[in-house]
Amino acid sequence: MKKHHNVESTVVNLKPLDPYNLTKFYGGRDFSNTTLTTIGFVLKGLTYDIIHVHSAFRFVKYFKRVYPRKSVVMHFHGEDVRLGGWRALRDILDKANLKLVSTIDMLNGAPKSAHWLPNPIDTGHFKYVPNLRKTGMALYFVKHQRGEDQSWPKAIAKKYGLELCLHDRVIHPIAYSELPRFLSSFEYYIDRNYIASLSKTALEALACHLKVIDSNEEILDKFPAEHDPANVVKILWNLYQGIL
Repeated sequence: MKKHHNVESTVVNLKPLDPYNLTKFYGGRDFSNTTLTTIGFVLKGLTYDIIHVHSAFRFVKYFKRVYPRKSVVMHFHGEDVRLGGWRALRDILDKANLKLVSTIDMLNGAPKSAHWLPNPIDTGHFKYVPNLRKTGMALYFVKHQRGEDQSWPKAIAKKYGLELCLHDRVIHPIAYSELPRFLSSFEYYIDRNYIASLSKTALEALACHLKVIDSNEEILDKFPAEHDPANVVKILWNLYQGIL
């Protein structure tokens, strides 16, 4: 945002929610516990016109009490909506000045005022790293939220004659800074099958020139232009103008 519109922004996060050090990679601040994170939010919020909350929807009502005249954005990223549904979030939605979702499937059942903001992929960071790729190797990141049995990636690997790597990032975290190198060592990335929209990791894999097998068992090899940061910033900037 600063690059395109010369505005200041600060990222504050809770360390246990950022096992891959994404926040620090982009110069943000991680706090060790909820109390410190809340204090950090409050202090930083004093100097900004917009408070943009990602996933941690419980903070929205709190911020509107502390800063009744500031605009608060609630940005949903997936399981925060899919597991509980939109109805359970009604009180939160009433307080947010702007409601955003990161994948287009989340608009099903969403308030009419909600907007889809494509996931921005840092194409300066996520790019193919040469001399690492193993032909015929497919990667699947194990998902813990839904207690999956891993039959989906195994079936896909068998269908396409691929050697499968099941990687558990909870047990073996991969730092955000190292993810492009890790992805570049595979030819294919198998995405989740229970959601039609591409995951953020699938988009990152496409940016690293992997072939992605989506929920329809189709092979994709082109990075979608709508996820380029410049395009996402343009959309977000226009949405911000509507709540200032």
